[in-house]
Amino acid sequence: MMSLQKGDLLKYIPTSTVGKVTDVQERDGKVWVRLDFTDLYYDSEYLIAADPSEYIEVSYKERKTVYEGSMKSIEDVKREAEEVDVSEFMPSGGG
Repeated sequence: MMSLQKGDLLKYIPTSTVGKVTDVQERDGKVWVRLDFTDLYYDSEYLIAADPSEYIEVSYKERKTVYEGSMKSIEDVKREAEEVDVSEFMPSGGG
């Protein structure tokens, strides 16, 4: 097992999430590492060293405000679905 320290750049293999280590904790025999990119803890067994070129320095809070503006509510999605004119997508002419 590699030595994990705050500031290390790591990649979570299943999702390719790359972040800097902000905390390391051991619980129930597992080592959990928090990455700054998502502010979530990851099982260290699925982390590998990341190349600095893979790291995008954007905090979770900054990403959240960027995505909140582009997120649609369920009501908006339902309203858009009701407004779709399917005749635009129907084949015309004989077959």
